[in-house]
Amino acid sequence: MTTSPHPFTIPNFRAYWFARLASMLALYSMMLILNWQAYNIARETMGIGGASARLGLIGLLQFAPLFVLTPLVGWVADRMDRRLVARIVLAGQAGIAALLAYLTYMDALTLGWIYGLAILMGIARAFIGPAFGALAPNLVPKESLPTAIAISTIAWQAGMLIGPAMAGPLFQIYAPLPYMVSTILYLLSLCAMLMIGEVPRSIIDKGRGPIAQIADGMKYVWHNKLVLGVITLDLFAVFLAGSTALIPVFARDILQVGADGLSWMAASPAAGALIIASIFSFRPIRHNVGNKMLGAVFIFGAATIIFGFSQSLILSMLCLMVAGGADMFSVYVRGSLIQLNTPDDKRGRVGAVSQLTISASNELGDAFSGGLAAIIGPVAAVISGGAGALIITAAWMRVFPQIGAAKNFNASQEVLDAEPEHTKTGDKE
Repeated sequence: MTTSPHPFTIPNFRAYWFARLASMLALYSMMLILNWQAYNIARETMGIGGASARLGLIGLLQFAPLFVLTPLVGWVADRMDRRLVARIVLAGQAGIAALLAYLTYMDALTLGWIYGLAILMGIARAFIGPAFGALAPNLVPKESLPTAIAISTIAWQAGMLIGPAMAGPLFQIYAPLPYMVSTILYLLSLCAMLMIGEVPRSIIDKGRGPIAQIADGMKYVWHNKLVLGVITLDLFAVFLAGSTALIPVFARDILQVGADGLSWMAASPAAGALIIASIFSFRPIRHNVGNKMLGAVFIFGAATIIFGFSQSLILSMLCLMVAGGADMFSVYVRGSLIQLNTPDDKRGRVGAVSQLTISASNELGDAFSGGLAAIIGPVAAVISGGAGALIITAAWMRVFPQIGAAKNFNASQEVLDAEPEHTKTGDKE
C-alpha cells in the first residue's frame, strides 16, 4: 500500500502555497485599514449608524462585480491557463495597493476613492478566486488533496490572522505603510506564481459554445444536492451571522479599544481558524464529515451571539476566535466535498458559484450587517444574526439530508442513497 505524498514535497504546490500566503497577507492587511479609514472619514460628518452603513456599502460594492462576473470568471478559470489568470490579477492588485499608499500619503483618500477602489478589488477577487481554487487539485495527487486543502487554508487563515494584526501597528507608525507592505507582498505573490511550471488539467469541451459551457457548471451545482447544500449553508449562515464588518464599530464606539484593539479583534477569527487548519493539515477528518460540518455552523452562530453581548475585549476576542475556528471547520469540509465531488473540467465554474456564495455571505453580509446596525444598532444586529445562523442550520438538516449522509469526502454514493426516490431517476448530467 502506497502512501500519498505530502503536498509540501511537490515544488509547484510550495510555490502555490507561498503565493496564496503573500496575497492573503496583503489583502486582509489592506482591507482592515481601508475599512478603518472609511469609518473614521464617515464619522467626521455622521453618527455611528450612518458610518456603519458606509462599511456595509464597501462590502456591497465588492460583491456587485462578483455577482455580475460569476458566470464569466468560472468559464475563464476552466478555459484559460489558471496560472496566467492568477498572475494578471496579482499584478493588478499590487497596483491598487500602490495607489492606496499614494492617496494616503497625499492625504487625498476620500469615500469616493474608497468606493471606486472597492469595486476594482471586487473585480480582481472575482477572477482570482476560481483560478486559485481550481489550480490546487492540478498540483497534487487526488489522495493528497484533503491535506493540500488544509495546508492551503492555513495560508489563507494566516493571512487573515497576521495581516490585520500587523496592519494596525503599521498604520500607527506611518499611515501609508500598510499599503506599501501590501504592494510588496502582492509582487512577491506574483513572483511565486511565475515559478509554477506546467501542470496537468482536464480540457473543457470546446465543441460547445461559451454560454452552454457556463450553463453546464450551473446545472452541475443545481443537480448535485450535496454541493448545493454545503454551498448554501455557508451562504445563509455567514450572511446572517457575519460580524467582521462591524469590528471597527465595536472597537471604536462599544469597547473603545482603539486601533490596537481593532487589530487584535480583527485577527481573532483567523487565530481560531488557523488552529483548526493546522490540526487538519496533519490529522484530517475522515468520518461523519457532514454532521460535523452542521455542528460547526451551529457553534459559529452561538459564538456570534455571545460576541454581541460581550462588554470585554478578552471575551470578544475569545468569541471571535471560536467563531473563526468553527467557520474554518465548515470551510474545510465544504471545500473538500466540493473539490473531490466535482470533475476537474468543471472546477472553475463550480468554484465560481462557490465563490459567489462565499462573497455573498461575506461582502453582501457586510452590507446587510451594516444596514441592520443602522436600523437596530450594532449589538442587536450581531445578536439577531447569530440567532439566524442557528435557525438556518436546523432548517438545512431537514432540507438537505445529503449533508448529514456524507460520512466521508468521497460521498457521491452516500448522497444518492440519501435522496428521495423520485429524484434518483431525474435528469442527470
